[in-house]
Amino acid sequence: MQKIIKIIIIAIIFFIIGVFFISLNRDVGYNTKSLIGKKITNINLEYFDEKKFYKDEDLKKNNYTLINFWASWCAPCRDEHPLLIKLSKEDNLKLLGVNFKDKKKQAKFFLDSLGNPYHFLAKDKFGKQSISYGIYGIPESILINNELIILKKFVGALSSEDFNTIIEIIK
Repeated sequence: MQKIIKIIIIAIIFFIIGVFFISLNRDVGYNTKSLIGKKITNINLEYFDEKKFYKDEDLKKNNYTLINFWASWCAPCRDEHPLLIKLSKEDNLKLLGVNFKDKKKQAKFFLDSLGNPYHFLAKDKFGKQSISYGIYGIPESILINNELIILKKFVGALSSEDFNTIIEIIK
């Protein structure tokens, strides 16, 4: 009986050590490069103020669409907002804002006080829709063309460099 217990303990130790070494070799960094060039399908984002949904056809009408995931409680979202206002003035680009895990009243106050750069406004109240876009935090933005191909993904608040990259792509 003691031999069996020793064998089980040794097996458990080897298992733990094996799991440890396997986990050391995993790439745990969040990498969005694999999304570039892929097509977004089955768009189903609920309007912010209505019980209607944005679908694939709605975004195919635009030459380029920047899908921006944001929330009123997100400080970096506030930082990137002036760049979104500037981008909203570009003729070749439409902005779809997806309000992420936010309260409607606070989101409206955010947009009323800072300005609403979005041509389209959707909500993801529980954060479940955003997962299908590879979103794991906010702010994040995805630039797509009228074929719904992901051209670029921006993790974190948009910077001046990101702004210039977007302008270069849509021109």
